Amino acid sequence: MKKYLVMLMATLMVFIFAACSNSNETSGGESLIKVKVGYMPNYASLNSVVAGIKTDSFKEEGVEVELVEFADGPTIIAAMESGSIDVGYIGPGAHVLPIQGKADIIAFSHLGNADEVIGNEDKGVNTIQDLKGKTVAVASGTSSETILDLTLSEAGLSKEDIKVMDMDASAIVTAMISGSVDAVATWSPNTNAIKKELGDKAIMLSNNARYANEFPSIASWVVAPGYADENTDVVEKFLKGLFKGYDYRVDNADEVAKWVAKEIALDEKSLIEQTGDGDWVTASDIKTMIEDGSIKKYYEKQQENFVDSKKLTKEEIQPVENYVLFDIMKKAVEQ
Repeated sequence: MKKYLVMLMATLMVFIFAACSNSNETSGGESLIKVKVGYMPNYASLNSVVAGIKTDSFKEEGVEVELVEFADGPTIIAAMESGSIDVGYIGPGAHVLPIQGKADIIAFSHLGNADEVIGNEDKGVNTIQDLKGKTVAVASGTSSETILDLTLSEAGLSKEDIKVMDMDASAIVTAMISGSVDAVATWSPNTNAIKKELGDKAIMLSNNARYANEFPSIASWVVAPGYADENTDVVEKFLKGLFKGYDYRVDNADEVAKWVAKEIALDEKSLIEQTGDGDWVTASDIKTMIEDGSIKKYYEKQQENFVDSKKLTKEEIQPVENYVLFDIMKKAVEQ
């Protein structure tokens, strides 16, 4: 009997040791908090969060990040509403939803320059004015629709003057390369893939930089409404790790691009080409921009633009502070 108990205890110790070895813990032995993060498969969406993962910035804060891929921002917000993810990244177009109360912004990410309207020279689209009467592919509700609206407006056109083909972001590249559409509004890396395949026939008609002063192309990190109130500690820990990723990406862009390439199974060259898709800020920049009101002004201008483009009504506009959580953002960046 005694021999049996000794053997039983030894077996239990093996299982306990194995369990401890496989558990996700900090160096201090504390269990990590798992945070499911929604992203889009491009450098702009992933650079800071992947940098945080690879440099153990999240782990240092007691957080384990699980990445979940989505095609666009509205889908990410829908997934947060269903509870399948905790945090998500959104581009400019999807910011209509936080203003409507469907998400809270926990961090300003960057001003982007990843969106473009591209025409096919073989289809007779060499200028913005040439879009009239043409078939243009776009993913509605995303930043691609925003850049298309701005481009049409510059030419004195509207969507009524073109044939809009609303399709999933992943299908836009195929449609353009196959000649099914005459032009597209999309973002990197789709833009790079189209230019690579069509060569000189791909004519870049416009991009975010063209409209930077009048329409800041904001990217943000968001959570479901009320999530930050109920999980303040989790959000703060996540943001601390994320902001360390902000700092690392600024000085190590190519290295981070290679990490992102591996994460989404794309070639390194295509990701390195995307390192110029945004104005990347540091944690210190975020702190300064909160204090001098720059970030607030960006979001206020964004609201005006959505009203002007009839994406929102004046009645839907609310104070930026209602959905941009400056307090938790500032607290995370100061610690």
